[in-house]
Amino acid sequence: MAIPASKIDWSRKVISPERVLSRIKPGMSIFLGTGVAEPRTLVKALMASERSGLRDLELIQLVSLGDAISLEEKFAYKFRLKTFFAGWVASEAITSGRVDLIPSRFSRLPSLISSGTIHIDAAFVQITPPDQAGYCSLGVAVDVARQAMERASLVVGEINAKVPRTIGDTTVHVNDFHFLVESTEPPIYFPRWPIDDVHDRLGANVASLIQDGSCMAFSIGRIFEALAKHLVKKKDLGIHGPFFTDALMDLVKSGAVNNRRKAIFRGKCLTAYALGSAELMEWLHLNPLIEFQGIDVVADPKRIGANDKFVVVLPVRKVDLTGGLALPYGRGNVGIVPGEAQEFFAGAALSQGGRTIAALPSRNREGASNILLSIKDYPNQFNYTEGLDLVVTEYGAASLTGKTVRERALALIDIAHPDDRAALVATAKEKNILYRDQIYLEESGKLYPYELATTETFKDGIVIRFRAIRPSDVDAMRRLFYRFSDQSVYYRYFSPIKTMPHAKMQEYVNVDYHNSMSIVGLIGEPGSGKIIAEARYVKHADRPYADAAFIVDEAFQGKGIATFLLLTLMRVAKDRGLEGFTADVLATNTSMLKVFEKAPYPVKAVLDGGIYELTIPFTRERERKTCV
Repeated sequence: MAIPASKIDWSRKVISPERVLSRIKPGMSIFLGTGVAEPRTLVKALMASERSGLRDLELIQLVSLGDAISLEEKFAYKFRLKTFFAGWVASEAITSGRVDLIPSRFSRLPSLISSGTIHIDAAFVQITPPDQAGYCSLGVAVDVARQAMERASLVVGEINAKVPRTIGDTTVHVNDFHFLVESTEPPIYFPRWPIDDVHDRLGANVASLIQDGSCMAFSIGRIFEALAKHLVKKKDLGIHGPFFTDALMDLVKSGAVNNRRKAIFRGKCLTAYALGSAELMEWLHLNPLIEFQGIDVVADPKRIGANDKFVVVLPVRKVDLTGGLALPYGRGNVGIVPGEAQEFFAGAALSQGGRTIAALPSRNREGASNILLSIKDYPNQFNYTEGLDLVVTEYGAASLTGKTVRERALALIDIAHPDDRAALVATAKEKNILYRDQIYLEESGKLYPYELATTETFKDGIVIRFRAIRPSDVDAMRRLFYRFSDQSVYYRYFSPIKTMPHAKMQEYVNVDYHNSMSIVGLIGEPGSGKIIAEARYVKHADRPYADAAFIVDEAFQGKGIATFLLLTLMRVAKDRGLEGFTADVLATNTSMLKVFEKAPYPVKAVLDGGIYELTIPFTRERERKTCV
């Protein structure tokens, strides 16, 4: 039990940083707090001091994101940094061999320290001022600070009045410290990441894949800054992830996050760190909506998987055509280390309805493609292709679940930068990843009509997503063909076609989006699902009319889908300067004739040999339909 506040005189524990350093002996291992919680006064004193005992030290910091530790060569005699995360401070030094990176699953780190596997002699942590009872808060970085304090023979708390008191496993008592130091430095604040157009579109595409009621692992960087902005209209989101940022603060304020559907820490955002602005730190002060716990709790796959619809969004640097990933690396990059990614992927696999998403711009800053044939020459690889569901760029989402390597390659090429797709197709054909007869219309990538994407609800609550067809839809369209009855095939193609080989179907799915257009309807989860409807037109060579046709999976007929497709196709055709449609419909295909009758334009129907030849001019006013 703590000593009553009236008898606690913790001021006697307050000493100068120099006196703390006098207790440090050569070869000691010193744990330092992370990010905003970095004890900057103590660290800066350590950097500046010339004491003879400050030699051959080990500095242990989970994530090197601060600015107080200098990794210049001139300090090599004094200390060597060990870290578990190649943050922007340490990444270049790791590459050059001046910093040691310890690969590990994040959830195991507390036990590695508690067991003494990772030795700790001293712990320097940042804390809030004690309250009347002598209790302090660890503030915004719980990680493994408690375990480090328990193992260390010298525990020093750096009191910083600007550190927020937080809710969760953050409470410590002044009696847990041998000494206290009053901070002369403000906490390190992190500016918000600017969002360019590419990242804004990327964030929007990722947000489109996240359903109401999902629980998410949030991290730091431009992708998450953009993503949060596009999630504000979602409902009942939950947060369970390593980092809490300004972007998340905005998302919670918007009402999109309420954590009501979480299985653990219900009603609260669960996190281990907060990184951001002074405004964020003030907002976190005694905020009951945010729960800070150790990294062993936050990164535990079983706890992650207990939440239904858990979504992992993984920022990546490169992706190859099989789904292999290279994570961000080098100064200025922010991302998740393989050990952390592995645990959140494992958690998503345990989650009912969990999904994993890799997100990256299609090109890097130098204009080179981020989608490659191979990532074998890139560091920081995360080859967990079996557990990766989706890859997203600013050009869309590629579903990889259950896909062959060839299907994955086609899907990934579809979301590469349009100027890079032809080269990727050619290279993939050379390496036999794609069929040698693979068709690719180079200009079609630049003309793809992203603006046609929409979602509609039909009879019986059926939700269907519509978009323009893609070359990677070849297998999905073949499966649609084989679900049709003989009658449906005959109605669509006017012949008893029995097979639809890849060579023939790939000609069908490669359209130029100028003289021809195809719109498909999909059911299932966003980013994947199966095609259940298709409508297309092909422009006549001699006049500004196009021949139109569409088909709907028999299990979904009678819902109004065909009518929606016809009206959409007409709107698209008019916008592109066409003046009308023609169509050939078998006289026995009464359901299709009824669909055309619902068109808002006059329909002229001529019966010839059992086939109605329809002509539909896009006039302003509807006239009486006539049959000849």
